[in-house]
Amino acid sequence: MYSKHLVCCAENNTEQQTGCLLYIKRRIHMAEMPPRPRLRYALFIAVVIALGLASRTKSFQPYLPDFISEYAGDTLWALTAFLGFGFLFPRLSTWRVAALAFGFAVCIELSQLYHAPWIDAIRQTRLGGLALGFGFLWSDLACYVVGSLSGIGLEYLLDLVKAQKSA
Repeated sequence: MYSKHLVCCAENNTEQQTGCLLYIKRRIHMAEMPPRPRLRYALFIAVVIALGLASRTKSFQPYLPDFISEYAGDTLWALTAFLGFGFLFPRLSTWRVAALAFGFAVCIELSQLYHAPWIDAIRQTRLGGLALGFGFLWSDLACYVVGSLSGIGLEYLLDLVKAQKSA
């Protein structure tokens, strides 16, 4: 049933395309779905981490617009969380993965309000600072929304590409 509905996306019949888009919409809301390809998600995670680190380095920042330089890292962090949860739970629906990623990101952001010597010592390490952050910012919550929605968009595009290839 899964591949039958994806094939209709690639055909030119408008009625079938509408049916396919409804199928993809239903798929996004399903509790379980065909498994995500873990190797592809591992590669996506590596690429997104590399982009996020590049957005924070001094050598790349002069080439980025200020807005991108300021918010890309946090947005890509949330996208990495989305991809990570998609990797860990390959059959979970797209919206549930997005909800997990956003909830996780918000919890990490809220943890930045807590300052004890032991957790601040972890934050002073390179990996601890990248994973846990340093201080709470409201703007980071907006970045996490955009990052989670980007993950939903990525899965939607992957479905469309798969449908085009199977036609």
